[in-house]
Amino acid sequence: MQKDYVSSIFGQNLFTDEVMRDYLPKPIYLKLKSTLEENVELNSTVADTVAHAMKEWALARGATHYTHWFQPLTGVTAEKHDAFIKPIGTGKAIMEFSGKELIKGEPDASSFPSGGIRSTFEARGYTAWDCTSPAFLKVEASRVVLCIPTIFCAYTGEALDKKTPLLRSCEALNIQAKRILSLFGEKNIKKIECSVGAEQEYFLVSHEKYMKRLDLRLTGRTLFGAKPPKGQEMGDHYFGSIKEKVAFFMKELDEELWKLGVNMKTEHNEVAPSQHECAPVYTNVNIATDHNQITMEMMKKVAKRHGLECLLHEKPFKGVNGSGKHNNWSLTTDTGRNLLEPGKTPHENAQFLLFLSAIIAAVDENALLLRLVSSNPGNDQRLGAHEAPPAIISIFLGDQLEDIVEQIIDKGEANTSKAGGNMNIGIHSLPIIFKDSTDRNRTSPFAFTGNKFEFRMVASSISIADTNTALNVAVAEELRKIADKLEKSTNIEKAIKRLIRKTLTDHQRIIFNGNGYSDDWVKEAARRGLPNAKSFIDAIATLNDPKTIDLYEKHHVLTKKELSSRAEVDYELYSNTINIEVLTMIDMVQRQYIPSSLKYLNYLCDTNQKIKAVDQNLKLDTILTLINAISKTIDDANYQLNELKKLESQAASFQNSKQAFFYKDNLVPQMEKLRKTIDTLETLVAKEYWPVPTYTDLLFDE
Repeated sequence: MQKDYVSSIFGQNLFTDEVMRDYLPKPIYLKLKSTLEENVELNSTVADTVAHAMKEWALARGATHYTHWFQPLTGVTAEKHDAFIKPIGTGKAIMEFSGKELIKGEPDASSFPSGGIRSTFEARGYTAWDCTSPAFLKVEASRVVLCIPTIFCAYTGEALDKKTPLLRSCEALNIQAKRILSLFGEKNIKKIECSVGAEQEYFLVSHEKYMKRLDLRLTGRTLFGAKPPKGQEMGDHYFGSIKEKVAFFMKELDEELWKLGVNMKTEHNEVAPSQHECAPVYTNVNIATDHNQITMEMMKKVAKRHGLECLLHEKPFKGVNGSGKHNNWSLTTDTGRNLLEPGKTPHENAQFLLFLSAIIAAVDENALLLRLVSSNPGNDQRLGAHEAPPAIISIFLGDQLEDIVEQIIDKGEANTSKAGGNMNIGIHSLPIIFKDSTDRNRTSPFAFTGNKFEFRMVASSISIADTNTALNVAVAEELRKIADKLEKSTNIEKAIKRLIRKTLTDHQRIIFNGNGYSDDWVKEAARRGLPNAKSFIDAIATLNDPKTIDLYEKHHVLTKKELSSRAEVDYELYSNTINIEVLTMIDMVQRQYIPSSLKYLNYLCDTNQKIKAVDQNLKLDTILTLINAISKTIDDANYQLNELKKLESQAASFQNSKQAFFYKDNLVPQMEKLRKTIDTLETLVAKEYWPVPTYTDLLFDE
């Protein structure tokens, strides 16, 4: 591999700033840059020129089609491909792409979830170019497609996607954060952006074995599976040597992502067998969201090329660690300064403490909302299971910041900051290691980790758009409250100190540096009045809460109607997810598990008869015991199956939230009963008769 190989391929399929400079006239390039940096409107002349340049660049790279690439409320991406071709009436055609086609598309897309915003017959929907996220080329087996990131809205202008509210929240946060910096005399800051890095956990299993598991194919997780003799107990997979076949996958994944400008940097084995993690360098939240969607899609595509299947479900295997997505969130200015960098003496850094107090208040005021936007039905299988943060939102600050907070609350100001110092390892040949001022807490849902907050409870398979939209607007609101008060003050310095103290005092209940997995914390959180939404759907009602509506409408992020529609989409998502799982369980039990178990039972009975034929008086207690155990378990499985069928039929009589809660309260417990019975059967039936690959087959495939 050539020395500068990575540099030579990085961004080669991305319409980068360098490409724009090469393909655009300088005046047009400068106008486009002004649009990107100062949020001024893009005029039609610039759009036409950019579209022509984009087309020429894409054609030179082999593209034949373009698509408006958008992110509907399904949580995945969508695209409709159009050729650049334009007939010219002489039996020939030219390749053409106008500014109008670049700026606006009409994909119809009437079947995407809208939560009642529009009916299926109201088909018109628009996509509009998001020029803040670079266009890119998707190289497929048969062709190259120019992908143009866009927003997606209804004919009425209401948002039908996840990107529109994210962009609105970024603007809201920018406005309020600039007000705060102005109070500190920093009036030259043009823009403040939310910077995000999304760590992605996933499993890799054999594609061949995956195809033999209907539950994995249809639901993304194993609905049945007995615990294997060995799981993650030895800790030998975590950060262990990466297997060769996985290393080949990671190598190609890195290269494909680098070509698209995705700053993928870190990769390693995770805790569970066959589980891994990758992490990019931080970037603007809008681009980070696009990159994470691209990453998840590319992981699945590349895995298949290597005879593997990438599982992004939060809990694909019961009894071993599930997967999450750690959303690392911070604030940066256009000059490159991180506003969450505390400095060497954070107790003296009033600006940092003001932003910190605003974030603490935002999380406390909107804990249930953050619980919702970080989750999906799959996350119910993971949160609070002694492997991931609990479902209770709390903030970990670390020893240094917690000490400063306590000083401020007790005395009105802090006079000291704990320092990390040097670490004495006891080996003279090693260099001196500087110890951080605090340890980390991996049980915390929302942890400060030096110069950012790590939101650790985000579901592995979802878009990070909703998560960061909620974080942005919640923090924007607290900054607005602070700015409103400080701008009226005659003594800013004293007013800042008072506000920091009051905010920290009012919201100190959300701060918890202890073990988030402990039962004692659940009791303590209840005493503090912190919400504990144990299921995803327990938190959906917060979208219709007047407080949430006021928050989103005040900052022009989402209207009451748009929020209500998202609540309906979430209820429908939960019901559809559980319904598919239920129907898959019924199918597998009826057509695979019971028939295969009966075959083995028949074999045992035949064997028993053959033994008796040799000697009528001969008894083999082992085989009779096994026959009885399997017979009883099959009968139990059939009973649990019929109970599940009855409940599934009843669910159809409910709608919206009532149906979702019926699934949660009735079908989910019954699913667990059926699973337990089938898992018991798996331990009794001989392996050659078992119809699907077991956990051992899937997790320890060499």
